[in-house]
Amino acid sequence: MKKLAFVVAVSSLCAFSAAALAAPETYVIDPNHTAPRFEYSHYGYTKQMHRFDKSSGKIVLDRAAQSGSVEVTIDATSVNTGLALFNQIIQGEDFFDTAKHPNISFKSSKVRFDGGKPVAVEGNLTIKGVTRPVTLTVTSFSAKPNPFVKKDAIGADAFAKIKRSDFNMAKYVPDVSDEVTLSIAVEAIKE
Repeated sequence: MKKLAFVVAVSSLCAFSAAALAAPETYVIDPNHTAPRFEYSHYGYTKQMHRFDKSSGKIVLDRAAQSGSVEVTIDATSVNTGLALFNQIIQGEDFFDTAKHPNISFKSSKVRFDGGKPVAVEGNLTIKGVTRPVTLTVTSFSAKPNPFVKKDAIGADAFAKIKRSDFNMAKYVPDVSDEVTLSIAVEAIKE
């Protein structure tokens, strides 16, 4: 009888430990180390790259179950082109229209894994009040303790290609490219 009780106890402990290991972990985006950017061709002369200075959100990962979710909000009024006048123009009605749509958002519908790491995030991107499906390709992913905040952290680089015209921002197409590369370098700290 003692042997049976021991086996049941060990089995229960193992099941509890496995469940604990497979539990989803929530990470809060670190706004100081997260950089959403966008790049486009400017009249065929150069590739222009600009960024947003303010973003927030959460990432939930269950690496054992190979599932997760991502929610990111970007403050479109924080667009940073390097020129104050161009920041105002790009926030106008022809582009982001931040007076009516101050935020850009991405909400995942699926996180795809390969070898225990996320490799793509499928979801819906909303810009200027228009929502379209987008897949972010994850080019790098790291999970380890952050030595400064003394908590677990994750970091990733991801990108997607979209068309401005899909989001009612087609001014100057085709001289200024319709295709835009969105990229995000994101770091997040475990709650």
